[in-house]
Amino acid sequence: MFGLPKTATQPFCPSEVVGCVTIAATDPTWKKMLRFAGPGLLISVGYMDPGNWATDIQAGSQYGQAMLFVVVLSSLAAMVLQGLSLRVGIVTGLDLAQLSRRHHPVAVARFLWALAEFSIIACDLAEVLGGALAFHLLLGVSLPAGVGLTALDTVIVLGFKGKGFRTVEAVILGLVATIGGCFLVELLLMAPDWHAVGAGLIPSLATLSSQDPLYLAIGILGATVMPHNLYLHSSITHTRAMDDKRQALRFAGADNIVSLSLALLVNAAILIMAGTAFHTTGNTNVTDIGQAYHLLDPIAGTAVAGLLFGLALLASGQSSTFTGTIAGQVILEGFWELKIPCYQRRLITRGLALIPALTGVIILGDSGVGTLLIASQVVLSLQLPFAMYPLIRFCRNRALMGDLALGTPMAVLAWALFVVITAANMALVGMCF
Repeated sequence: MFGLPKTATQPFCPSEVVGCVTIAATDPTWKKMLRFAGPGLLISVGYMDPGNWATDIQAGSQYGQAMLFVVVLSSLAAMVLQGLSLRVGIVTGLDLAQLSRRHHPVAVARFLWALAEFSIIACDLAEVLGGALAFHLLLGVSLPAGVGLTALDTVIVLGFKGKGFRTVEAVILGLVATIGGCFLVELLLMAPDWHAVGAGLIPSLATLSSQDPLYLAIGILGATVMPHNLYLHSSITHTRAMDDKRQALRFAGADNIVSLSLALLVNAAILIMAGTAFHTTGNTNVTDIGQAYHLLDPIAGTAVAGLLFGLALLASGQSSTFTGTIAGQVILEGFWELKIPCYQRRLITRGLALIPALTGVIILGDSGVGTLLIASQVVLSLQLPFAMYPLIRFCRNRALMGDLALGTPMAVLAWALFVVITAANMALVGMCF
């Protein structure tokens, strides 16, 4: 439906892909780069979803710019891991879900599938809550009604039935531009202390020495490096066809770095805005997006600030809808070889996310949205090692990857990330229990 491969048994873009982009070896470099641009952008929207907003706003409100380095390091880790994902997809012609099904025992594969599905539901929960909050802030509807309105995004998904993948990428570009433009204006209105911003870029273990900042840091990590995006990126590389795999890796890698750099700038802007607008003015207990929205106008001195914030939030939730839907298809087809219409996939995922979202806003009220958003991101971080481990192993497997298997320096870096992320998760679990 969204131009995804119906099969990935070929190393390059299958003929069934709608809108598949073919890149000739004789094309000039600039044309190759333009033709490869797109998949990274689709991945990047998952790094700007409402879950990121919740963690960045709370971190900025409570700690000012001190946790900015966590956003930067998480984004750099994301670039490395998404680079591994696109590598395994381009070289093997299979996505991570298909490789996991073929190279693991059935029980292990089913376990990995369950975790991947759970990560999509956790991510979709953040999209539901973010979308509901945006409707609540912009239209004045109640939060439960806003949650109900988010179910209508299935209609948006249906609107793209039969469209080429390039069309989806163009829409995503428009939504990302909306988010980025809104926060650029926000920063201009706030005039942050750039000296404090620079100091926040310096890593500090002392900042993460207690449970609360560590919990937030892991939430930022979970909001930035999402498990289902690792499955997704390995599949959407198949929407580009090029005979030279080494060149394909270079151009896809450039697309990945540029796109995730944009996501890094957006997430950094959210935290900087929160630190400037709230922490420096004594509002250190802004723990959810709704509070931020209502406080922005009087602090910035203009109603434009809140309006831009609400529009960016709505664009964020809608753009992430596409990522979650396509990732769900990839995971279902890869692990189970089961194909269902895209709108059905969307209905199932959104239906499962609506239940905890409605329950949360009814029981906890408006103040519960921030708590649920951050908890959903911590859940994503806890699941991340289970997607990282097979991905790194596949990238190091010369029987699969041949001469394009991951080199020792990058493998050391990848395994180091795995150890650090796993240790941070274990530390948080230990603190909680």
